[in-house]
Amino acid sequence: MPSSPDFSDARPGQVPLLLAVAYRAMTDRFHALLAELGREPLRPAHGYTFRYLAAHPEATTVDLAAHLGVTKQAASKAVAELAEWGYVERRPHATDKRAQVLALTARGRAYLDLADELWARVEGQLADVIGAERVAALDRDLRTYLAAVHADREVSFRPVW
Repeated sequence: MPSSPDFSDARPGQVPLLLAVAYRAMTDRFHALLAELGREPLRPAHGYTFRYLAAHPEATTVDLAAHLGVTKQAASKAVAELAEWGYVERRPHATDKRAQVLALTARGRAYLDLADELWARVEGQLADVIGAERVAALDRDLRTYLAAVHADREVSFRPVW
């Protein structure tokens, strides 16, 4: 059985790994909170889909697939699931009769509000462990780093496959 990485020794180059492991732990906690509420078994890719559609009201499945870095078929499958659960609807495209525009339903927008509340709880749990001032400093530092790395380009909010 593979052993877990040892993070007790602060060595150069471990910050990216620590960020990844912390993100996974926080995501697991988020999904546990969803399960406690009896919500559908949404996956992280669904969350990225919600965020993308909220920010891009004229998005098509092709646009979503490109954003997520998946095939059109994979994006179509995710959209079909979300439509079945009542989170997403398809509308006729204004200029392309073959395409459909994807939109969050009222239920989808309400889910985003719930997700924001749950993420705030997860972040609050981090603050309980390391302190609110440390979380605020971490937030500022990560925003500064992302601004420097991405300069004037849009920051891509999508899964790391």
